[in-house]
Amino acid sequence: MSLPDHLASALQDAGVDPRYVEDLARAALEEDLAVGVDVTTEATVAQDQRSTGDLVTRAEGVVAGLAVAEAVFFCTAGGELEVSRAVDDGSRVRRGTTLMTLTGPTRALLLAERTALNLLCRLSGIATITRQWADALNGTGAVVRDTRKTTPLLRELEKYAVRCGGGQNHRMSLSDAALIKDNHIVAAGGITAAFKAVAEAFPDVPVEIEVDSVDGAVEAAEAGADLILLDNFTPPDVAQAVESVAGRAKLEVSGGLTYYAARSFGETGVDYLAVGELTHSAPILDIAFDLRPAG
Repeated sequence: MSLPDHLASALQDAGVDPRYVEDLARAALEEDLAVGVDVTTEATVAQDQRSTGDLVTRAEGVVAGLAVAEAVFFCTAGGELEVSRAVDDGSRVRRGTTLMTLTGPTRALLLAERTALNLLCRLSGIATITRQWADALNGTGAVVRDTRKTTPLLRELEKYAVRCGGGQNHRMSLSDAALIKDNHIVAAGGITAAFKAVAEAFPDVPVEIEVDSVDGAVEAAEAGADLILLDNFTPPDVAQAVESVAGRAKLEVSGGLTYYAARSFGETGVDYLAVGELTHSAPILDIAFDLRPAG
């Protein structure tokens, strides 16, 4: 059974492929069952019992992934599932906030609970830490962006969560844009040679070049780079690069960035901060599924 139209549309509107979400949900549920059954639920819950439960926050944060969680519950409850959402993805919530209420066969709700929470808590944690970085950069003109340091097979969802938190996405895959890093530069024989090689092979692809010095940034700009990645620069060095490049390319800083220093980098005039921890180190947002007592 495919996802219902309203849910598929909600995912599409969020920039997420509904088929990908459904396949992921079903695979995760199969992993949890391990070709068996939920022995605890089968033993304690009558087959025809129906219940209502609430997804409730246990901490303050930003929500992401409600449609994904709903998709997981739909995969176990099907058309018998009734859903009411109290908030939207991207909302700031306090501890104790009810996010969504679900009604359906009790066995189906309990079977989906852990898988739905694993995804919802993970995505909301990413949205929460991204919002913290976005707030730190507010008013500077700089934007926090993610990287490809994502959980394998969860990239589409994790990058969606970054958007929910007020961040922007870097490339989704290796084919979206060229990022010429230090090893590419060594192999090609220099910054200019590497840029020319990419530009000739893929003339319609945006090109970003990683550099480790202001001189390297100037050479990359003169070569024609669309974006220059300033790797492990200090704020004064970033400010110097901004002045030297003089608008010929967008500038992004990465490497060793901390939330506490975010604003000092943002105030240099750099365009982007590339922050891997948004996806590789974000703590979850604690969310629970509370079944309401019968009656």
